[in-house]
This record gives sequence, structure tokens and C-alpha cells, in this order.
Amino acid sequence: MPQYSEQDIITGVRNRDRAMQEYLYRNNYSMFLKVCARYAKDMEDAEQLINDGFLKIFTNIDKYGGTGSFEGWMRRVMVNTCLDYLRSKYLKDAKMMSMHSVPADEAPVAMIGDAVENINFKELVTLIQSLPAMTRTVFNMYVFDGYNHGQIGEQLEISEKTSQWHLHKARTLLQKKIIKNDSQTVTYETK
Repeated sequence: MPQYSEQDIITGVRNRDRAMQEYLYRNNYSMFLKVCARYAKDMEDAEQLINDGFLKIFTNIDKYGGTGSFEGWMRRVMVNTCLDYLRSKYLKDAKMMSMHSVPADEAPVAMIGDAVENINFKELVTLIQSLPAMTRTVFNMYVFDGYNHGQIGEQLEISEKTSQWHLHKARTLLQKKIIKNDSQTVTYETK
């Protein structure tokens, strides 16, 4: 497959060139599938989210002003696509839950080194996908996408304390699941 410059790709997508759209899609699919998989409840939803995200990229390419990284702009579109989906489908119910505020900074959760080293990306995504929707979303926004609790609260229409609670809950649940998965790993001694 031929290599194109970033500007050639942007120009082609702006001109609705199907070959350039396909090239952009194929070359970024796996990277953005990982982003979407972290937010989705399963891989089927992740695949739907990535397709919705690319559709938004193709139809809104004129909004990319050329400042900053094109990849960063596309990533932001993907994350916002995931957030829009979650707001409409899952988070409305999750926001109705009442919870006690536990600031994440006051109750740090340390991951056990050996357990974390034994986990691969696919297993990690599966564990993240098993988190409740709101908790998963806050965790992803804070850990992977660099939002602070104020920004998360604004995006998800929750308080900063609730965002901190969800982050703490995610870390606690993931720690328990990682340790549980690690203890279930069977190692065989060879003589």
C-alpha cells in the first residue's frame, strides 16, 4: 500500500476521496480500537464506536484547523464519540446511584507489581470493560486521556468528589481482579 503524507490524507478526506478515507481508516483502526475498547462494555460496542468515530472524522474533517497533531484531533473525536455514546446509553442510570465521596488521593491503591506484569493488553481491556459504566468512563478519562476531576465532572455532569470516588472504585476493583487473575494463573515447575 502506498505511503501518503499527512497533508495528502487530510486533503483527500476533505475531498471525500474514498481511497484516502480507507487508507486513514486502515492505518489507524487498531490504535483507535484500543481507545474505544476501553470505554465500551464489549468488543462489539467498541467496533461500533470506532466506526461512528471515523464517520465523525470524515464528516467533520473541515473542523481540523491544522494546529496541533492530526492524530491528537482524531483521538479527541474518538473519545468524544465514546463519551456521547455512554452518556446516552449507560451513564444516565449510573448517575442515579448515590455514593459516598472518597477522595482518590486519600486512599491510594497500589498495584502488586508481579500481578500487573503478568497481564497483557487484551486481559487489561477485558478487566476495564467489566467495570460499571460510569466507573469505567471516569477511569479511562483520568488515566488514559489525561482529564482532571474538574473536567471529568463537567463532561459527565457529576461532581469532582463523585469523579474521585469512581476513580478510587475503579482502582480498587481492578486491583482485586488483577490479583485474583494472577492467583488463578497456574505455573508448572520443570525438573
